[in-house]
Formats: sequence, C-alpha cells, structure tokens
Amino acid sequence: MEQILPLLLIFGVMYLVLIVPQQRTKRKHAALLASLTEGDEVVLNSGIHGFVGALEETVLWLEVANGVELKVSRSAVAGKVEAPSDDVTEDSDE
Repeated sequence: MEQILPLLLIFGVMYLVLIVPQQRTKRKHAALLASLTEGDEVVLNSGIHGFVGALEETVLWLEVANGVELKVSRSAVAGKVEAPSDDVTEDSDE
C-alpha cells in the first residue's frame, strides 16, 4: 500500500495540472463555435480576420474583403474580435 500511495498522488496532481485545464479550454472553444452568428468578426488560427457570411454544419464562409469569401472549417476559428470600446481616446500631438 505504501508503494501505491505516491503513484496515486502523482497521478492526481498530473490530472489536475494537465487534463482539467485542457478540458476547460475545449469546452470554452466549443461554446465559442456554438455562439457564432452571421456578421460576427472572427480571427482564425492562421491570423486571418473576417466577418462570418454564412454558417454550415462543419464549415463557415468568411468574408475577408468586399466580394472575397473563404470557405473554412469551423474549428479553425480562434476567437471573436471584440469591437474597441468608445471610451478609448486617441493621443493627439499638440
């Protein structure tokens, strides 16, 4: 029993350090993908920014310029781009 206790303790710590955060990130990404709607501005894992034009089951159409649409996998979406707040004032050189 004394030999198994340290092994169980190490497994428990590894579970908390590695697996739990990964599962939390996976759930957060799945929620992001489920919340996508047409017109949202998103950024892909590759760094491409665009607006969601149409949603299908596993792909979405991303408008990156006027009249230019890309067909990309939904899983390639890294996040939504939040609009900058109006409270930010630009520095002026006076």
